[in-house]
Amino acid sequence: MTNDTPPLIELCNVSVVRNGRVVLHELNLRIEAGEHIAIMGPNGSGKSTLIKTITRELYPLHGPSTSMKIFGEESWNVAKLRTMLGIVANDISLFCARSITGRDAVLSGFFSSVGVSAYHRVEPEMHEKTDEVLALLEIEHLAERPVEEMSSGEVQRVMIARALVHDPKALLFDEPSSNLDVSAQIELRHTMSKLAQSGIALLLITHHLPDVVPEIERVIFMCEGRIVGDGSKPELLTAQRLGSLFGCPVQVTRQNGYYHLVS
Repeated sequence: MTNDTPPLIELCNVSVVRNGRVVLHELNLRIEAGEHIAIMGPNGSGKSTLIKTITRELYPLHGPSTSMKIFGEESWNVAKLRTMLGIVANDISLFCARSITGRDAVLSGFFSSVGVSAYHRVEPEMHEKTDEVLALLEIEHLAERPVEEMSSGEVQRVMIARALVHDPKALLFDEPSSNLDVSAQIELRHTMSKLAQSGIALLLITHHLPDVVPEIERVIFMCEGRIVGDGSKPELLTAQRLGSLFGCPVQVTRQNGYYHLVS
């Protein structure tokens, strides 16, 4: 990465109002290109609002000192932004009750749709890219299987493949393990590590400590719409700091690069 590479995200005094209430309070945040980050906090801390602001689903209040840049640009076409910032949402229910195949679910990433319709023009290179990401994630066997017959973990891997079809510079994971069983969570973390090692930046939103894979080096804490911590894992992922963040006593162990909460 050269010194003139613009940061992935740069927020200056960003505030967001929802339903007449300020839910983000003058955030200042800079995330460098290629950096792997975890943003943690309890429910209602502002994590989801921050993500919706980054993805242009919400917009910050205008002010003389407010600025928000993604990949160095203040103005973005949302469709173009999503080709550079792949989004893996936690709501897999959009796909779970569908008869579409895994292949069509991945192809739909080119059109930001749920499945592929007759009016979508699917080019040969789109099929090639779909085959490529299915192979990358080792899920070629899911290509012709209806999504409704997949486990939640298999659907999650298909959604990751869907987010990869544009070769994004970064992947945003929003509470990715929330609907997964233990084995699927382990597979998810393996996949995230593999993607990080391939050079794709990870932006992880979570309140599950084991989701913070070893490749993530920086952690940001959020509470009540404010950033209350920003530092390395050894600095922030301690019993004292996590207990303060989540409002309860905790104990923390570390094994093979992963952190775990214990009772």
